Amino acid sequence: MPNAILRNVLHALPFVLGTASIAATTTTANADNAQSEYRFVVVPKVVHPWFDQLNEGAQEAAREIHRLTGAEVTVQYTAPQSASVAEQNQILERAIATRPDAIITDLLDPTGNRTVVREALDQEIPVSVIDDKGIEDMHLPVVGSDYCTQAKVAAERLVELLDQKGNVAIMMGVPTASNHAQRAKCSQAVFDSYPDIEVVATGVDNDSISTAQNQAAAIMQSHPDLDGWVPSNAAGPIGIGQAVKEAGKVGQVKIVGIDDLNQTLDLIQEGVIDSTSALRPRMMGYWFIISAWQRANGAEVPEYIDTGHVFIDQNNVEEYL
Repeated sequence: MPNAILRNVLHALPFVLGTASIAATTTTANADNAQSEYRFVVVPKVVHPWFDQLNEGAQEAAREIHRLTGAEVTVQYTAPQSASVAEQNQILERAIATRPDAIITDLLDPTGNRTVVREALDQEIPVSVIDDKGIEDMHLPVVGSDYCTQAKVAAERLVELLDQKGNVAIMMGVPTASNHAQRAKCSQAVFDSYPDIEVVATGVDNDSISTAQNQAAAIMQSHPDLDGWVPSNAAGPIGIGQAVKEAGKVGQVKIVGIDDLNQTLDLIQEGVIDSTSALRPRMMGYWFIISAWQRANGAEVPEYIDTGHVFIDQNNVEEYL
């Protein structure tokens, strides 16, 4: 029975995924030769609540595969303590040495991570990347969303709140991370299209809430006429929100966030943050494991799975809390 279920699910999933582009990375799935155990290693950018949500989705998928097939699925989640390329590479190297069925990672620096990712591929260990473009010539499967669109939604909302005029700031996450850099670039492009909007400062928080708070406080002190903020990562809106509260500028300095950590949602309820343009990390984690499991069984998998994003404000924030 488990093999029959496995075969049905493997055939059904490509249709569930709709029009996602397909990368012919493997041959037809062979459910009759399915493994009884799987181990997938997940290495995010850093210890962070956003990645905890992704891990929750991954663990859910592991349980679902076990329920459907009887196979034991282990998701080994190991996060760097800081946003350090060297530390992330060390974790990836240790993972490669254990020969997992797949590695899933969110690259801190595609250039700096290149050698270790190539090592995994040379040892025929499949690698997928989280919410990123990956490494240009390696064609790594991606689960994520259009983070440029996500950033533009946030930036346009801030422009709307400011009636198309004012001084704004952008909070970067990890500058070498292509998804964070792309969000900042796309936010800047939106602001550049409005002649009366000026970007007066850019902070860098390296995916740390406390660093975002300190950066935001310093920038607001240097620019007392600052009217609004957009971040480029999930830590940014929380740190910015805390700094705005401490400065007594709630309502005076507008914030439109990125992603849906509970602290961000709480700040929306409080009226500190207006809204947020959020990805779906749990869904990403779920589909990463389903896709990795498919590949382990010889199935073709989508080269890119877009899990979309959602706009959250006072009108719908309670649903997400």
